[in-house]
Amino acid sequence: MINWDEFEHIHVIRKLKEVIAKWFSIDVYFADDRGNLKIIEKGKKREHANHVMNLILQRDEGHDALSDFVRNTTAELRKTQEKGALKEFLPNFMGSAFPIIIDNEFMGAVICLGHFPEGVAEGQKKELAKAMAHFNLPHQEIDLAVSKVRCMEKEELPYFSELSDLVSQEISTLHKEISMRDDRIQELNKELGVRYKYDNMIGKSKPMQDVYGLLDKIKNSESTVLIQGENGTGKELIAKAIHYNSPRKDKIFVTQNCSAFNDNLLDSELFGHVKGSFTGAVKDKKGLFETADGGTFFLDEIGDTSPTMQVKLLRVIQEGTFLPVGATEPRKVDVRILAATNRDLKDMVEKGTFREDLYYRINVINITVPPLRDRKEDILILCEHFLAKSAAEKQIKPKLLTKRALEKIFDYPWPGNIRELENEMERVTVLAGAEGKITVDMLSARIREFGERNKVQGVRIQGKLRDALEELEREMIREGLKRTGWNKSRLAKELGISRAGLINKVEKYNLDKRKLVAAGKRPGEL
Repeated sequence: MINWDEFEHIHVIRKLKEVIAKWFSIDVYFADDRGNLKIIEKGKKREHANHVMNLILQRDEGHDALSDFVRNTTAELRKTQEKGALKEFLPNFMGSAFPIIIDNEFMGAVICLGHFPEGVAEGQKKELAKAMAHFNLPHQEIDLAVSKVRCMEKEELPYFSELSDLVSQEISTLHKEISMRDDRIQELNKELGVRYKYDNMIGKSKPMQDVYGLLDKIKNSESTVLIQGENGTGKELIAKAIHYNSPRKDKIFVTQNCSAFNDNLLDSELFGHVKGSFTGAVKDKKGLFETADGGTFFLDEIGDTSPTMQVKLLRVIQEGTFLPVGATEPRKVDVRILAATNRDLKDMVEKGTFREDLYYRINVINITVPPLRDRKEDILILCEHFLAKSAAEKQIKPKLLTKRALEKIFDYPWPGNIRELENEMERVTVLAGAEGKITVDMLSARIREFGERNKVQGVRIQGKLRDALEELEREMIREGLKRTGWNKSRLAKELGISRAGLINKVEKYNLDKRKLVAAGKRPGEL
């Protein structure tokens, strides 16, 4: 559909209309494919180049008469186009019509009004004056206006025709460009809509774009997926996104945190049990694997399972069979496995605490969820989302973060990741009360004081530079180990050094956790 209002303000079209008005005293109007007069509104005053048009359009009856004339003229022009005359214009009494053709389809007309055809008779002028008299216009003004109507000379006609046809060509060209632009905008908006929010995940940062791209690639796959990331990064959201974009989306999605039970309880929870298999087993119980048959089973914190449980999980993942507690006959299920952990499984395999065969079986596709500190550009949109969500739940207007509060939020490393950020936004929404803005003093103490507390105090400013640097290095590593829960891989990444390099420095500064414990010290007492 053509946006006629937009064309009225396009520089090229406006200039062409001005040239036609100046050279020939002719007004240029537009009509759509049904002949409806565009832009000219009834009752709205407007200066026209042609005297007759000025007089006629002073009256509502004149506007109606012009609309009928344009409608009939466009209908005639359309008939000529249907016969294949795509570039011919249609000369009429008091005007001419030029077709607007887009992709070989008649889309409307450029109507040029205010001129007589070549060799017009005086009788035709009188007919025009007589018609105008029906609009209750003064006779003297009518006669003056009709006398000033231009009779198109033969040598002028090619120039006029070319200029008028240029208007229709510009409309066609600009419509195509605008359509292409709008299509591109819609395409980008669609892409941004998906990338900004993939199911319930939110983020526009590069790490999240990489995650979204990988999710797109695997959504039709049946492969086992291992989701790795710190606590609170949204591993379960990713698992749900995989399931609800997969061929199994209409089937059940089951989730179980493997660290929530000891081995015996987890065994019964996952695989079920038969009546009498142990004290309290008063009836048969279906396990979660059986419940998830045909759907997807999300095993959260799989790194916390015991070696014995790992053997059972390997069997059901590889063969699709399992044995309920106390049963003698195995049962078979068709379940897609998604697993997640916040632990370094590869390191656990090397240490012998996690089965290598199970690791490779669940790690067919690996998704690493970035921590919030590595996707700082997502913090603002996440804050806005959680503030809006919290406000909607409380049926209040969303609160706004002040610039200083936002700076503190950006500075904070968010060890609890998105879950911690969501809880904080809910907390400050409550504390803000009737206030419209969230200030620094409303933030949790750990966030307010992080920048100051994180500065290493008491570092020497005298003596040898090497000693001062080593002291600073030791303090940074000490604070970092405490902050990351002794996660050397994570701290090495934060400090920008290799894990092996960090281990050497930990040894150098006597900060090894095991040695401290053996010496009777608690890690927190460092």
